[in-house]
Amino acid sequence: MKRLLTPRSRRPRSKFFSARSAGSACGVVILVILAGACAPKTIVPLPSVTTPKYPEFIEPKVPAAYAASPLATSQTRGWVFLQAGDLRNAEHEFSIALAAVPAFYPAEAGLGYVALANRDPKAAVEHFDRVLTGQRDVAALVGRGQALLALNRPDEALGAFTEALAADPSLTEVRQRVEVLTFRTAEQDIAKAREAARVGRLDEAIQAYATAIASSPDSAFLYREIAAVQRRKGDNASALEHFRRAAQLDPADAKTFEQIGELLEASGDVDAAAKAYTDSLALESNAAVEQRLEDIRARMAFAQLPAEYRALDQAAQITRADLAALIGIRLAPLLTGPRSDEAVLITDVRNHWASTWIVAVARAGILEPFANHQFQPRTVVRRTDLAQAVARLLARVAALRPNQQLDLTGARLKFSDLSASHLAYPAASAAVAAGVMKTGPGDTFQPSRPVTGAEAIDAIEKLQRLAGLPATKLGGR
Repeated sequence: MKRLLTPRSRRPRSKFFSARSAGSACGVVILVILAGACAPKTIVPLPSVTTPKYPEFIEPKVPAAYAASPLATSQTRGWVFLQAGDLRNAEHEFSIALAAVPAFYPAEAGLGYVALANRDPKAAVEHFDRVLTGQRDVAALVGRGQALLALNRPDEALGAFTEALAADPSLTEVRQRVEVLTFRTAEQDIAKAREAARVGRLDEAIQAYATAIASSPDSAFLYREIAAVQRRKGDNASALEHFRRAAQLDPADAKTFEQIGELLEASGDVDAAAKAYTDSLALESNAAVEQRLEDIRARMAFAQLPAEYRALDQAAQITRADLAALIGIRLAPLLTGPRSDEAVLITDVRNHWASTWIVAVARAGILEPFANHQFQPRTVVRRTDLAQAVARLLARVAALRPNQQLDLTGARLKFSDLSASHLAYPAASAAVAAGVMKTGPGDTFQPSRPVTGAEAIDAIEKLQRLAGLPATKLGGR
């Protein structure tokens, strides 16, 4: 369609003015009336519009200063012609008004919509930009957004629609456009981010996720995905922050709490990590998370134990107090039953760090005090001493689990350095037969050798397994 040549093409460029120019309205009206008087008397009749041709177009509002002027009439006629699909007469009406009063921005916006209808989005943008130079007009903003979409400039279109919606929240269709554009933009950014992450371009992926989050700040999965990339990069602080935000937005996702727990555990905040794992398990059963929680609780409990106990795995030799603590802490269920409630008199452990466990193992008959009622807590434990304790504990295990067939009282193994007549032989034979203790080179038992911390811990762990007790860890073991 050919564009009409109107006075618009010859008028000088001028910025639009606002309602403050209302004082000159009377002069404007006179000019318009004069122009109308000189014009041909034939007036094109208005068509009847039952269904608007362009319902997505927003009709520009006429400023109050011009409401009663012929400009308003021309603007209204132009819009009716536009919605009837008569673009020639629509352009004519808008151009006449704009030629008479260059400040009449509704007519400029009308010409922008005519250009849109003529499928000339580039010209439409120019018209709308002239309006927006001096006015933040909603109709011009919406029209500019539509023109930018036609020019395949969705990011700029989204900005125009968002600004229009901020000025007039009642624009339902514009709101829907904003939502769709936001989703499409975020979708493209997400695709870029995932591809960048896949090939190891972590910084690029993080930037793309950040852009997507800016478009869709309430999408929990975006925070989870950017956190995973940040964790790969080694930025655990940022990853933790984003996982926590994801948990706020989607508190029903167990995996998010698991990730939070892992990051907190790695940072050394075991209390908070335990809570995160607990929250995860409350949402979904997970054997791996249960194991992590169990390990953390064991570490927390271990941290509360005396320093002497925590150092046992490094001890070159252990004492009777050390062995009592190991048994009392890690094999407590085996200390109940016969004799466990009997009073026992021990005179030399009142202020000892292991006194509680010394009394418990003494009452159970696992490590008994000497005839003078002394326990001698600092006495070094020899291999025969450990064997005696192990044999008594094996008897407890056999009573606790009769199907295990752990009655090893009759075991008769041969040791090159421990005769069958030795008092400790039955215990040593039972301990080795049960697999709790080991022999040395040449079938030696090494009865008088001091027991190391690692050796004692190994024996206790084997007893735990035989008794069906949950294994616990000591220090770095």
